[in-house]
Amino acid sequence: MVTGALQVANGRAMIATNGAITSGTNTTEVTLPRRGVLRVCAATTVKLAADASVPEGEIPGLMMVIDHGAIEASFATGRNSDVLLTPDFRILIGAPGSADVKVRLGQHGDTCVDNAGVNAPYVLVTSVFDGGVYRVQPGQRVMFQHGSVFAVVDQEKESCGCPAPVHPNSNEFPEAQSAGFAPLSPPGPSGKVPGGTPTEATDTFVHKSGAPPPETDTITTTGGTPMPHVQVTPVQKPPKVKGDKKPGFVTRMGHFFRRLFGAE
Repeated sequence: MVTGALQVANGRAMIATNGAITSGTNTTEVTLPRRGVLRVCAATTVKLAADASVPEGEIPGLMMVIDHGAIEASFATGRNSDVLLTPDFRILIGAPGSADVKVRLGQHGDTCVDNAGVNAPYVLVTSVFDGGVYRVQPGQRVMFQHGSVFAVVDQEKESCGCPAPVHPNSNEFPEAQSAGFAPLSPPGPSGKVPGGTPTEATDTFVHKSGAPPPETDTITTTGGTPMPHVQVTPVQKPPKVKGDKKPGFVTRMGHFFRRLFGAE
């Protein structure tokens, strides 16, 4: 979806001065004339505006604003710096160099910034709230935890850019869904195994505390062979017989004296 001051021709939307681009389930590629491209990752909205204060004839800097998701900037830098605003940071991208900058916003304000490329530009991250500043060096990838320039994970291992799409009928990790850039897949219908034969249970298993287990249970599969019966025999304790208990010493002495005095 593209909104703002637009010119539409031949199936292409051109943003004149400012506009907003919202990606769906795929990455959207935005062409910047005479500069390069800006990729808007899935489920991300970026607001764009050109710096109107530059003299005529100069290439204006680009103002970008995102509040969630991720973007990838692959374009030439110039005299007028480009700026990316997030809820926590102001990220300046300036000359010299050629930008290959990736930024991803995660949960709880976690912000990943990757300043890659052979001719990496000058990237300066400034906190919106406390004024802290951090420069991301060329070839450096960092994670600002909880939206703070004072809690930095240097050499972040995870990618800062667009999540890789998951190929259908594969067991790949759903990175886009995990990062919140795509909706979770709906659960399949009950009683079906993905890629297999539907199954059906013919018995309901009910457990009641204190009740003996069922004598026989049978499970069958649709279109298959019934599974063998399982015979369950409850184990019972032998009943107690009255009089099994052996008499004690006092009892035996009592019988002895009764026999001695003729009581028995």
